[in-house]
Amino acid sequence: QVQFVESGGGLVQPGGSLRLSCAVSGSRIMLYAMAWFRQTPGKQREMVAHIFAGGSTNYADSVKGRFTISRDNAKNAVYLQMNSLKPEYTAVYYCNTVPVKSASWGQGTQVTVSS
Repeated sequence: QVQFVESGGGLVQPGGSLRLSCAVSGSRIMLYAMAWFRQTPGKQREMVAHIFAGGSTNYADSVKGRFTISRDNAKNAVYLQMNSLKPEYTAVYYCNTVPVKSASWGQGTQVTVSS
């Protein structure tokens, strides 16, 4: 079973930066498209960044120009560089394959953007 362990979240001021990491075990990510998702209380989980196996990327309109997704197939890891953070980006961030493996969601990492 594929497992995801997200890390790198924290409390940051508006305009600050964070780099999230996702360590994957149980399968080689080179086989998959990967994505970062986020969820706030009472809302559905939404995809914010997507990277294909070949390296092409897509972003939600709300984060374009601020977030960069990358992957290191050798380390079996996915990353999310988040710059110019806004309070509305506060959420728990998760990674998963695309399509998602719904039984394999990790604990996520909390990102709080606040002054």
